[in-house]
Amino acid sequence: MARRKPLSKIIPKRKSKFHKKKGKAPGTITYMGKREGGASVVNILEYNESSFKEHTPGNIDEIAAHKDPPEISWVDVIGLSDEIFIDKVGKRFGLNPLVLEDVVDTNQRPKIDEYEGYIFGVFKMLYINEEQQIVYEHVAMVMMENCVLVFQELEDDVFKGVRNRITSKSGRIRTRGADYLFFALLDAIVDNYFEVLEHLNEKIERLEEVVYDHPTPEVAQQIQEVKKEVLKIRRWIFPVKELISRLIDSENELVTKDTKVFLRDALDHSLEINESIQIYREMSMSLMEMYMSNMSNKMNEVMKVLTIMASIFIPLTFVAGIYGMNFEHIPELQWEYGYYYFWGLMITLFIGMMIYFKRKHWL
Repeated sequence: MARRKPLSKIIPKRKSKFHKKKGKAPGTITYMGKREGGASVVNILEYNESSFKEHTPGNIDEIAAHKDPPEISWVDVIGLSDEIFIDKVGKRFGLNPLVLEDVVDTNQRPKIDEYEGYIFGVFKMLYINEEQQIVYEHVAMVMMENCVLVFQELEDDVFKGVRNRITSKSGRIRTRGADYLFFALLDAIVDNYFEVLEHLNEKIERLEEVVYDHPTPEVAQQIQEVKKEVLKIRRWIFPVKELISRLIDSENELVTKDTKVFLRDALDHSLEINESIQIYREMSMSLMEMYMSNMSNKMNEVMKVLTIMASIFIPLTFVAGIYGMNFEHIPELQWEYGYYYFWGLMITLFIGMMIYFKRKHWL
């Protein structure tokens, strides 16, 4: 008897995504992500009500000068795998080592933490790329009195609208403080969730049509992929509502009452997003049930046809079997037209059974 392969041979054991942190002290800066390599790039946007300036600093001292700037500064650090550089920036801005640990941990759950002199937030930025795929990008933001420090993985982001409002002096952003800039960036992240959910909804609706018309094993695999995608998106989106509520309820002086009014609008959006993702989660779960149901119906149709065919030929086979026996004295064996009589009998049985099945709506 052949031995079965052990489960570890069939399903190879995955390497833990936390293996890099194993044995290290809390606060150790260890990049946890798949976008390794390359140096970090820093872009700085300074502005006030009457002017703005955008530039790329040449050294760490120029970056650190924006910790307490006279104007509002947006310091955008692109690329998180350069652990040494992230450590230098964090130390010059006076960030807690635990904050820097979360900055480079792309698996960190969305969170808001308040420290003395700054508020730290971790979020997931989702957007659709040119290949119509969902991109998941880790974003960490630090709000200080006159500065917002942003850490992100890629140059692509959802902040184009915020940059345009600053450079074109449109809207109220140039007349307000760093807390409003923090809100504007967070609001851009939340608003882009709607686009991602719309993309997800279209994918689910297309799958529903395919499942109904042509359920195949390939479609079942696509359903599984959509289910995983919905659960993954839900994991990153769902906590945002609680984080915005924390900012609204916070008594930290960095968040003004005027900004809390706008945060309530972002809270409404996050509530709507959570309701939508819950609906899509249920829809994705029901897709597999619909697939199994349709496959079962198709199998039942096949079995019904086979059963009807068997029911028709069983009595015909019985008659043919009786008169195919090798006995000399069979009563009707010497009939001159016996062959035609039995053909007539079998045709009559066939037609009678077809009429019966038709009246029963089995055909």
